[in-house]
Amino acid sequence: MAFVPFDDRDGWIWFDGEFVPWREAKTHVLTHGLHYGSSVFEGERMYGGEIFKLTAHSERLKRSAELLDFEIPYSVAEIDAACKETCARNGLIDCYIRPVAYLGPEQLSVTAKNSKVHLAIAAWEWPSYFDPEVKKKGIALEWAKWRRPDPATAPSTAKAAGLYMICTMSKTAAEKRGFADALMLDWRGYVAEATGANVFFVRNGVLQTPRVDHILNGITRQTVIEMAQARGIEVIVRDILPEELGDFSECFLTGSAAEVTPVGQVGDYRFTPGALSLSLMDDYGKLVRGQL
Repeated sequence: MAFVPFDDRDGWIWFDGEFVPWREAKTHVLTHGLHYGSSVFEGERMYGGEIFKLTAHSERLKRSAELLDFEIPYSVAEIDAACKETCARNGLIDCYIRPVAYLGPEQLSVTAKNSKVHLAIAAWEWPSYFDPEVKKKGIALEWAKWRRPDPATAPSTAKAAGLYMICTMSKTAAEKRGFADALMLDWRGYVAEATGANVFFVRNGVLQTPRVDHILNGITRQTVIEMAQARGIEVIVRDILPEELGDFSECFLTGSAAEVTPVGQVGDYRFTPGALSLSLMDDYGKLVRGQL
Protein backbone atom coordinates (compact mmCIF):
# COMPACT_ATOMS: atom_id res chain seq x y z
CA MET A 1 0.00 0.00 0.00
CA ALA A 2 1.38 3.40 -1.00
CA PHE A 3 2.08 5.85 1.80
CA VAL A 4 -0.40 8.72 1.91
CA PRO A 5 0.46 11.70 4.16
CA PHE A 6 -2.21 12.39 6.74
CA ASP A 7 -2.53 16.03 5.75
CA ASP A 8 -3.20 15.25 2.08
CA ARG A 9 -6.28 13.04 1.96
CA ASP A 10 -9.84 13.25 0.74
CA GLY A 11 -12.68 13.39 3.22
CA TRP A 12 -14.09 15.45 6.06
CA ILE A 13 -12.96 16.22 9.60
CA TRP A 14 -15.28 17.35 12.38
CA PHE A 15 -13.63 20.49 13.76
CA ASP A 16 -15.14 22.55 16.60
CA GLY A 17 -18.69 21.59 15.68
CA GLU A 18 -18.45 21.83 11.89
CA PHE A 19 -17.26 19.61 9.07
CA VAL A 20 -14.33 20.98 7.10
CA PRO A 21 -12.58 19.45 4.08
CA TRP A 22 -9.77 17.16 5.28
CA ARG A 23 -6.96 19.28 3.83
CA GLU A 24 -8.34 22.45 5.43
CA ALA A 25 -8.47 21.10 9.00
CA LYS A 26 -5.52 23.15 10.22
CA THR A 27 -4.38 25.00 13.32
CA HIS A 28 -1.73 27.64 13.93
CA VAL A 29 1.95 26.83 14.46
CA LEU A 30 1.81 28.68 17.81
CA THR A 31 -0.90 26.41 19.19
CA HIS A 32 -0.40 25.80 22.91
CA GLY A 33 -0.92 22.05 22.54
CA LEU A 34 1.99 21.84 20.07
CA HIS A 35 4.43 23.66 22.35
CA TYR A 36 3.37 22.48 25.81
CA GLY A 37 1.63 19.15 25.28
CA SER A 38 -1.79 20.43 26.40
CA SER A 39 -3.63 17.83 24.34
CA VAL A 40 -5.59 14.63 24.94
CA PHE A 41 -6.93 12.11 22.47
CA GLU A 42 -8.68 8.79 21.95
CA GLY A 43 -8.26 5.88 19.58
CA GLU A 44 -11.47 4.07 18.64
CA ARG A 45 -12.56 1.43 16.15
CA MET A 46 -15.74 1.07 14.16
CA TYR A 47 -16.71 -2.46 13.13
CA GLY A 48 -19.59 -2.97 10.72
CA GLY A 49 -20.99 0.49 11.38
CA GLU A 50 -20.74 0.41 15.19
CA ILE A 51 -18.02 2.12 17.21
CA PHE A 52 -16.93 -0.29 19.92
CA LYS A 53 -17.34 1.09 23.47
CA LEU A 54 -17.88 4.57 22.04
CA THR A 55 -19.28 6.17 25.20
CA ALA A 56 -16.48 4.74 27.33
CA HIS A 57 -13.99 6.39 24.99
CA SER A 58 -15.80 9.74 25.07
CA GLU A 59 -15.99 9.62 28.85
CA ARG A 60 -12.26 8.93 29.06
CA LEU A 61 -11.53 11.81 26.68
CA LYS A 62 -13.41 14.18 28.97
CA ARG A 63 -11.68 12.72 32.04
CA SER A 64 -8.23 13.03 30.46
CA ALA A 65 -8.85 16.71 29.72
CA GLU A 66 -9.93 17.27 33.33
CA LEU A 67 -6.70 15.66 34.54
CA LEU A 68 -4.83 18.22 32.39
CA ASP A 69 -6.98 20.93 33.97
CA PHE A 70 -9.08 21.95 30.98
CA GLU A 71 -12.69 21.22 30.05
CA ILE A 72 -13.88 20.05 26.64
CA PRO A 73 -16.90 22.24 25.74
CA TYR A 74 -19.00 19.30 24.52
CA SER A 75 -20.91 16.66 26.46
CA VAL A 76 -20.19 12.95 26.20
CA ALA A 77 -23.40 12.55 24.17
CA GLU A 78 -22.33 15.32 21.78
CA ILE A 79 -18.89 13.74 21.32
CA ASP A 80 -20.51 10.35 20.70
CA ALA A 81 -22.77 11.88 18.05
CA ALA A 82 -19.89 13.73 16.39
CA CYS A 83 -17.84 10.52 16.13
CA LYS A 84 -20.74 8.73 14.45
CA GLU A 85 -21.39 11.67 12.12
CA THR A 86 -17.72 11.79 11.11
CA CYS A 87 -17.74 8.14 10.08
CA ALA A 88 -21.01 8.59 8.19
CA ARG A 89 -19.84 11.76 6.42
CA ASN A 90 -16.77 9.86 5.17
CA GLY A 91 -18.78 6.79 4.15
CA LEU A 92 -16.94 4.50 6.58
CA ILE A 93 -18.25 1.40 8.35
CA ASP A 94 -14.93 -0.23 9.33
CA CYS A 95 -12.38 2.33 10.45
CA TYR A 96 -10.26 3.98 13.10
CA ILE A 97 -11.50 7.17 14.81
CA ARG A 98 -9.25 9.79 16.40
CA PRO A 99 -10.86 12.50 18.59
CA VAL A 100 -8.31 15.05 19.82
CA ALA A 101 -8.81 18.00 22.17
CA TYR A 102 -6.18 20.67 22.71
CA LEU A 103 -5.51 24.23 23.82
CA GLY A 104 -5.28 26.73 20.96
CA PRO A 105 -2.96 29.62 19.99
CA GLU A 106 -4.73 32.40 21.90
CA GLN A 107 -2.02 32.40 24.59
CA LEU A 108 1.49 31.01 24.17
CA SER A 109 3.08 30.75 27.59
CA VAL A 110 3.29 28.14 30.31
CA THR A 111 -0.01 29.38 31.66
CA ALA A 112 -3.00 28.79 29.39
CA LYS A 113 -5.91 30.53 31.11
CA ASN A 114 -6.80 32.48 27.94
CA SER A 115 -6.45 29.59 25.50
CA LYS A 116 -9.54 28.16 23.81
CA VAL A 117 -10.23 24.43 23.95
CA HIS A 118 -10.59 22.88 20.48
CA LEU A 119 -11.96 19.46 19.55
CA ALA A 120 -11.41 17.68 16.25
CA ILE A 121 -12.47 14.21 15.10
CA ALA A 122 -11.04 12.33 12.14
CA ALA A 123 -11.78 8.83 10.84
CA TRP A 124 -10.05 6.68 8.26
CA GLU A 125 -9.67 3.12 7.06
CA TRP A 126 -6.92 1.35 8.97
CA PRO A 127 -6.02 -2.34 8.76
CA SER A 128 -4.45 -4.41 11.53
CA TYR A 129 -1.99 -2.46 13.73
CA PHE A 130 0.47 -5.35 13.45
CA ASP A 131 1.07 -7.53 10.38
CA PRO A 132 -1.69 -10.23 10.50
CA GLU A 133 0.67 -13.10 9.62
CA VAL A 134 3.26 -12.03 12.18
CA LYS A 135 0.49 -11.49 14.72
CA LYS A 136 -0.60 -15.14 14.59
CA LYS A 137 2.95 -16.30 15.34
CA GLY A 138 3.47 -13.73 18.08
CA ILE A 139 5.18 -10.38 17.61
CA ALA A 140 8.66 -9.61 18.96
CA LEU A 141 9.24 -6.87 21.54
CA GLU A 142 12.41 -5.40 22.95
CA TRP A 143 12.80 -3.63 26.28
CA ALA A 144 12.27 0.11 26.05
CA LYS A 145 14.98 2.49 27.20
CA TRP A 146 12.41 4.86 28.68
CA ARG A 147 10.13 4.23 31.67
CA ARG A 148 6.57 5.27 32.41
CA PRO A 149 6.60 8.22 34.86
CA ASP A 150 5.78 8.37 38.54
CA PRO A 151 2.14 9.55 38.84
CA ALA A 152 3.42 12.24 41.22
CA THR A 153 5.30 13.83 38.28
CA ALA A 154 2.76 13.53 35.43
CA PRO A 155 -0.98 12.81 34.94
CA SER A 156 -0.06 9.23 34.01
CA THR A 157 -3.62 7.87 33.91
CA ALA A 158 -4.67 10.42 31.25
CA LYS A 159 -4.46 9.67 27.54
CA ALA A 160 -2.37 12.79 27.10
CA ALA A 161 -0.34 13.50 23.97
CA GLY A 162 2.80 14.53 25.85
CA LEU A 163 3.01 11.19 27.65
CA TYR A 164 3.43 9.42 24.31
CA MET A 165 6.72 11.02 23.27
CA ILE A 166 8.74 8.32 25.02
CA CYS A 167 6.44 5.76 23.39
CA THR A 168 7.22 7.16 19.94
CA MET A 169 10.93 7.08 20.72
CA SER A 170 10.75 3.52 22.07
CA LYS A 171 8.66 2.05 19.25
CA THR A 172 10.72 3.77 16.54
CA ALA A 173 13.95 2.47 18.10
CA ALA A 174 12.47 -1.04 18.34
CA GLU A 175 11.37 -1.06 14.69
CA LYS A 176 14.83 0.06 13.57
CA ARG A 177 16.21 -3.06 15.26
CA GLY A 178 13.67 -5.40 13.71
CA PHE A 179 11.17 -5.59 16.58
CA ALA A 180 7.47 -4.80 16.30
CA ASP A 181 7.24 -2.83 19.53
CA ALA A 182 8.83 -2.28 22.92
CA LEU A 183 7.79 -3.23 26.45
CA MET A 184 8.14 -0.46 29.01
CA LEU A 185 8.84 -0.60 32.73
CA ASP A 186 7.45 1.89 35.21
CA TRP A 187 9.62 4.27 37.23
CA ARG A 188 10.08 1.58 39.93
CA GLY A 189 11.28 -1.11 37.52
CA TYR A 190 8.06 -3.16 37.27
CA VAL A 191 6.51 -4.17 33.93
CA ALA A 192 4.10 -1.45 32.80
CA GLU A 193 2.86 -1.69 29.20
CA ALA A 194 3.90 -1.61 25.55
CA THR A 195 4.13 1.72 23.76
CA GLY A 196 0.44 1.80 22.90
CA ALA A 197 -1.10 -1.29 24.49
CA ASN A 198 -1.52 -3.07 27.81
CA VAL A 199 0.16 -6.42 28.43
CA PHE A 200 -1.04 -9.76 29.80
CA PHE A 201 0.83 -12.94 30.74
CA VAL A 202 -0.34 -16.53 31.22
CA ARG A 203 0.87 -19.02 33.81
CA ASN A 204 -0.91 -22.32 34.52
CA GLY A 205 -4.09 -21.09 32.85
CA VAL A 206 -4.22 -17.90 34.94
CA LEU A 207 -4.03 -14.42 33.41
CA GLN A 208 -1.73 -11.91 35.06
CA THR A 209 -1.46 -8.24 34.19
CA PRO A 210 0.12 -5.14 35.76
CA ARG A 211 -1.77 -2.73 37.95
CA VAL A 212 -3.00 0.40 36.16
CA ASP A 213 -3.12 2.98 38.95
CA HIS A 214 -0.15 4.66 37.24
CA ILE A 215 -0.73 3.86 33.54
CA LEU A 216 -3.69 3.98 31.17
CA ASN A 217 -6.44 1.52 32.04
CA GLY A 218 -7.14 0.45 28.48
CA ILE A 219 -10.73 -0.09 27.39
CA THR A 220 -9.67 -3.21 25.50
CA ARG A 221 -7.83 -4.36 28.66
CA GLN A 222 -11.04 -4.00 30.66
CA THR A 223 -12.99 -5.86 27.98
CA VAL A 224 -10.54 -8.79 27.91
CA ILE A 225 -10.63 -9.08 31.70
CA GLU A 226 -14.44 -9.20 31.56
CA MET A 227 -14.33 -11.83 28.79
CA ALA A 228 -11.85 -13.97 30.70
CA GLN A 229 -13.76 -13.80 33.98
CA ALA A 230 -17.02 -14.65 32.19
CA ARG A 231 -15.28 -17.84 31.00
CA GLY A 232 -14.19 -18.67 34.54
CA ILE A 233 -10.54 -17.73 33.94
CA GLU A 234 -8.78 -16.28 36.96
CA VAL A 235 -7.25 -12.84 36.45
CA ILE A 236 -4.56 -11.56 38.80
CA VAL A 237 -3.69 -7.84 38.75
CA ARG A 238 -0.35 -7.15 40.44
CA ASP A 239 3.13 -5.69 40.16
CA ILE A 240 5.26 -7.89 37.87
CA LEU A 241 9.07 -7.83 37.83
CA PRO A 242 10.77 -8.21 34.42
CA GLU A 243 12.70 -11.29 35.58
CA GLU A 244 9.37 -13.06 36.19
CA LEU A 245 8.75 -13.26 32.44
CA GLY A 246 10.63 -16.56 32.38
CA ASP A 247 7.82 -18.07 34.49
CA PHE A 248 5.08 -17.31 31.93
CA SER A 249 4.06 -19.49 28.98
CA GLU A 250 2.08 -16.93 26.99
CA CYS A 251 2.01 -13.16 26.53
CA PHE A 252 -0.27 -10.84 24.58
CA LEU A 253 -1.05 -7.15 24.13
CA THR A 254 -4.43 -5.43 24.18
CA GLY A 255 -5.54 -2.08 22.79
CA SER A 256 -8.08 -0.50 20.47
CA ALA A 257 -5.45 -0.42 17.72
CA ALA A 258 -3.64 -3.64 18.67
CA GLU A 259 -6.90 -5.47 19.56
CA VAL A 260 -5.58 -8.76 21.07
CA THR A 261 -2.08 -9.48 19.74
CA PRO A 262 -0.04 -12.53 20.85
CA VAL A 263 3.62 -11.92 21.72
CA GLY A 264 6.36 -14.41 20.87
CA GLN A 265 9.33 -12.56 22.33
CA VAL A 266 10.22 -9.91 24.90
CA GLY A 267 13.96 -9.37 24.88
CA ASP A 268 15.54 -12.74 25.64
CA TYR A 269 12.27 -14.26 26.86
CA ARG A 270 10.28 -16.46 24.47
CA PHE A 271 6.59 -17.32 24.45
CA THR A 272 4.38 -19.55 22.33
CA PRO A 273 0.93 -18.19 21.42
CA GLY A 274 -1.26 -20.79 23.08
CA ALA A 275 -4.89 -21.71 23.52
CA LEU A 276 -5.71 -18.92 25.94
CA SER A 277 -4.14 -16.09 23.94
CA LEU A 278 -5.49 -17.29 20.62
CA SER A 279 -9.00 -17.96 21.92
CA LEU A 280 -9.20 -14.52 23.50
CA MET A 281 -7.95 -13.02 20.24
CA ASP A 282 -10.67 -14.83 18.30
CA ASP A 283 -13.40 -14.09 20.83
CA TYR A 284 -12.50 -10.40 20.94
CA GLY A 285 -12.73 -10.26 17.15
CA LYS A 286 -16.21 -11.79 17.33
CA LEU A 287 -17.31 -9.53 20.20
CA VAL A 288 -16.45 -6.27 18.47
CA ARG A 289 -18.31 -7.43 15.37
CA GLY A 290 -21.42 -8.39 17.32
CA GLN A 291 -20.90 -12.12 16.76
CA LEU A 292 -20.48 -13.07 20.42
